[in-house]
Amino acid sequence: MPDEVFSDFPDDGGADDFVREYPLAIAPAQTEHLSLRMPVFLLQVPGDPDGPDAVSVHQARVKRVVMALRESHEGQGEKLVPYALVHPTSDDDLVGEAAARDLAFGVPPRMTPDRFRDAALMQDLVTAVKAQAGAPGDGAAGGSAPADGPPQVTAATAADSPGNLRDYAYQGRVARGGIAKTLWSLGGKGAPDGAGLGGWLLRTFWLSLLHTLPRWWWARRVTRRLIRRPRQRAQGRRGWLGRELNVTGGREDLFQVMADVATRQTSRLGLPAGHRQREEGTAVLEQLLTLALLADLAQPLVGSLLPKRRRRTARPVLLLQVPHPEEPGARTVERFLRVYVQAQAQAPAPGPLVIAVGSFSTALLDELGPEPMGFTQASKVLRQGGEKPVLVTFHAEPFGRPGLPIRKPTARRFRRGWRSQTVLATSLPVLLIAALIVEFPLRADGSDTSCVAGGSTPPGRALHGEVHPVEWYRSAQRAVEAENRRAEALAARGRPVRTIVYFTSEGPQTNAGTLFDGIVPELRGIALWQRRLNSEAFSDDSRVPLRVEVRSTGRGFARAPQEAQRLADEVRSGSRTGAREISGVLGFAQSRDSTRKALRILAQARIPAVGTTATADEMQVGDYYWPTTPVNSTEARVVASLARNKRLVARSNGAGCSAAQHAIVVQSSADLYSRSIAVQFMSNFTSNAGTDVPNGTAELVNFSQEGDFGTGDPGVARYARPRDLADRVCESLDAESRTVVYWAGRTRDFAAFVDALDARDACGREAVTVLAGNELTNVAQTGEFEGRGWLRLYYAAHRLPDADTRISRQTDRFVNAYNTFVAGERGEDPWHDDGQAAVAYDALHVLSQAVDLARADNSVGMSAVTTALRSGVAFDGATGWVEYASGSNAPPKDKTLVVLRLTPKGPRTAVVCGAYVKGGRYAAQGTPCSP
Repeated sequence: MPDEVFSDFPDDGGADDFVREYPLAIAPAQTEHLSLRMPVFLLQVPGDPDGPDAVSVHQARVKRVVMALRESHEGQGEKLVPYALVHPTSDDDLVGEAAARDLAFGVPPRMTPDRFRDAALMQDLVTAVKAQAGAPGDGAAGGSAPADGPPQVTAATAADSPGNLRDYAYQGRVARGGIAKTLWSLGGKGAPDGAGLGGWLLRTFWLSLLHTLPRWWWARRVTRRLIRRPRQRAQGRRGWLGRELNVTGGREDLFQVMADVATRQTSRLGLPAGHRQREEGTAVLEQLLTLALLADLAQPLVGSLLPKRRRRTARPVLLLQVPHPEEPGARTVERFLRVYVQAQAQAPAPGPLVIAVGSFSTALLDELGPEPMGFTQASKVLRQGGEKPVLVTFHAEPFGRPGLPIRKPTARRFRRGWRSQTVLATSLPVLLIAALIVEFPLRADGSDTSCVAGGSTPPGRALHGEVHPVEWYRSAQRAVEAENRRAEALAARGRPVRTIVYFTSEGPQTNAGTLFDGIVPELRGIALWQRRLNSEAFSDDSRVPLRVEVRSTGRGFARAPQEAQRLADEVRSGSRTGAREISGVLGFAQSRDSTRKALRILAQARIPAVGTTATADEMQVGDYYWPTTPVNSTEARVVASLARNKRLVARSNGAGCSAAQHAIVVQSSADLYSRSIAVQFMSNFTSNAGTDVPNGTAELVNFSQEGDFGTGDPGVARYARPRDLADRVCESLDAESRTVVYWAGRTRDFAAFVDALDARDACGREAVTVLAGNELTNVAQTGEFEGRGWLRLYYAAHRLPDADTRISRQTDRFVNAYNTFVAGERGEDPWHDDGQAAVAYDALHVLSQAVDLARADNSVGMSAVTTALRSGVAFDGATGWVEYASGSNAPPKDKTLVVLRLTPKGPRTAVVCGAYVKGGRYAAQGTPCSP
């Protein structure tokens, strides 16, 4: 009885694993996965041998599986990834030919690097060989040149000689367009014999230049590529065709070699259908086509400016719809599979993902020797790659009920098409000259006055629309809670699951609150790593899924010590067991006296803690705290060196920039972070030992709108009103124009100061330069400084903006995941380039890796996690390379630190230090990074 008609993937045992991994194998987040070789997947569909509709039932089932896979590759009338669907209907069809043609058709724009040069050439040569043999379907009866090509040599006569074969193949090259077609068109149709001196000159010079010479040069190039591969691209001296046909050397060219192939195979291809020798001849042609296709799909050569040299972002897919064994075409697919498995072993990785769906003969299975497995095992092969063919057999029952949808792969596309990139590449000299004029203006005396990260201060504008902080915060909370339920479900299945406690400040209560507290992006980063971890742990038993308990410590972390003590008491009581057992603590995003006290309490209870964006050196209390970011002493040294050694203070009348000579340092003396980084900056700014730059001068002032100055130095001026501080800054600028404001306070006070300075018309100056620490990362991009074109704001952060070409693949992967996470949120996200989400993501990654290492020692208790952290943790993270030294709880070695300049178009990189990719070192990166 025929199955009910469904269009989704049959829900067989473990099919949900296969369906989940399938789009990730095609368009993985980590493009390194594309370098893995994929085996051939044979999806065997059962028939209905006892029923009267055996053939139709089999065809319907095969079609359902193939269409479910195919539909996931298409969207809105275009291919989402390069794929080909081949359904042969004749035993003389060549799958390699159809596959190359389908892969090259409808190429997804701004994605694929594959050009199919060898495949197209080999199709023309095989067409000529088949035409000479009179094989069916080849146009042998008076065959003609490819469409739009010069009608000189027909397919039926092309293989008569190497010269004719070359001319016919070049006709195909001309028909495919490009410079070959342009040159041929300029030559016209030639001059008839007997046209006098003009005709002789035309034939001898003009046509030689536009027809004969390009054809000779093209033939020489393709011979070198296929027969004698160029030295710079090859490990050996022969190309793939030279190796396949065992061409040992000499002056034999491609067309001589293929003419010999035609001579040997013509008589075979002329035999009756089904004859063994005819089948062997067809297999030879299939092998040539398949090797050509694999050569085109080898790892692409990537060139930065060459428009058609791009890295691959999606794996090509070849779907084979295998006809019923009693139908024509079944033998064609099996012939291709034999050829492909043999050719794949010789070809460079990675090649396409080949999936054949249908019934396979015993002879084929015996020859290929596939590894039988279920869908769950097959999903692991999709993730890890493999060499041996895989055989997965469907049961009949799932075809009678609804199945599973397959998510569409989301392959990254390039910002520009190759034609646009060509225009940019050809206009590069002009652009460079323009950039030199704009970015490196010279004074009358010839000295350079260019500004770091740009000199202009155009009118500012809002970088976001409406904000919904409370809604966003709750959305991030729900994401964490959903992952907690997912982890608990795994725990119910017997998996070890542990809990991380995340200490945070009070969540935003008003729209203004989102400007001064980074809790929303930080919680999003935690949710993103938890989601990734739990997804990987679902199929990887070596990973430990994690729950995250979010605990508020009040506004400004005021209750941090009490909450830390409560957790310590819970741990000592032994009440936390199973999935609720604590493995560590995350958070404390701000350096305050309260958070430092909380860390001491946790250290006394021997609870390991990993910090997020708390950067004060004074936070490193005890041996149980690991910060994720560089400390204030590092940040202050880099920023002070930038101010003293680089041009960032705007001169009057737009005459470029100069280095800072004087700094007015604004601190809140009651705040641990503020007084820590202020002292560090002043020390570094006023001392330039070992350099030719004279020491700078600095003055320290206290500012607190609450009037809380703690036990600060009574000799330091104190200001509680923003306008009074603005007056003091203007006085300093009047006394020394090369003055920079270093802001060591909190974001709320800074916003008030900027408002006051704006009310004073920016001290009557075109630009006021402000340097700030990482505290301002969560407000800089929110549009709070709309319309303040006079503000030249430089601030420290911990991740490169995604527009910077130096970002690592892991940073790019995080950015994509973050953008997907916020895509469904109401309003426009203001933290697209903020570093706090990435820091939190990496911080939880640190704890997660330590828990996994502890699991490897058959223990996931806190002591084992602490031991793992002390042994050293290293990985490529969203903020760059993260590497903790063994036996130390200092910040990661050479951790990424960037200084960004805020512009109306988003942050622009002024300085980048450290290991934003593995191997980066402060000491080797010069001023201002090197000590």
